[in-house]
Amino acid sequence: MAEADYYKRPEISNSDLSWLKQQLWPREMPDPTEAYKFGSLIDAMITEPQRVDYFKYTVGDVRYQKADFDLASRMKKAFYQDELCNTLLAYSVGQAEMSREMEIIYGVLPFSLNVRCKWDFWAEMLKHGADLKSTTATSQSEFEAACKHFDYDRQRAWYMDIAGADKDILIGISKKNFKIFKIFITRESEFYLSGKDKYTNLAFRWWLLFGNGRPVAC
Repeated sequence: MAEADYYKRPEISNSDLSWLKQQLWPREMPDPTEAYKFGSLIDAMITEPQRVDYFKYTVGDVRYQKADFDLASRMKKAFYQDELCNTLLAYSVGQAEMSREMEIIYGVLPFSLNVRCKWDFWAEMLKHGADLKSTTATSQSEFEAACKHFDYDRQRAWYMDIAGADKDILIGISKKNFKIFKIFITRESEFYLSGKDKYTNLAFRWWLLFGNGRPVAC
């Protein structure tokens, strides 16, 4: 499925929950367009290399600056030099899509939403996956703080519960010093528990407002 088609699907995604959060509790946020665009470049270089044209500096129909390709190429090299990243890549499928009807419990009230996600890495034989983030962090502590600030804990809990996975790995590649950072997540970890609490609250509000629908503005 083409990337544009994926985002037109009717199921509720973590990005939809982010949209709802911004509508309910608006806050000043930098324009994410360029960050998302660059993130898509490094994702494609590692998980969908067939989509990348190093001569035209494009991923599919999206064009980049040479400087973006040079930076992403250095980050890709750092990824391949990491033993765990290489092992994960060898056992995984890139950009694996999942969807299902998921029951969620808010307090004592159960409700259901049709939900979806797309994994950067999904290892079926391991029954867990991983997500790749580009980051400006230069240390593990900075990366962990950024993950909480940008609600990556919510994203990972959402993905884990859609897949029924008991483990997950969040991988960050620094755009500043090209270090690799990792957060290993289980269902007992504070990272998962905080993320599940975040998505449960937003999913309940979504269900009250829209049911299983997606508003046109979303």
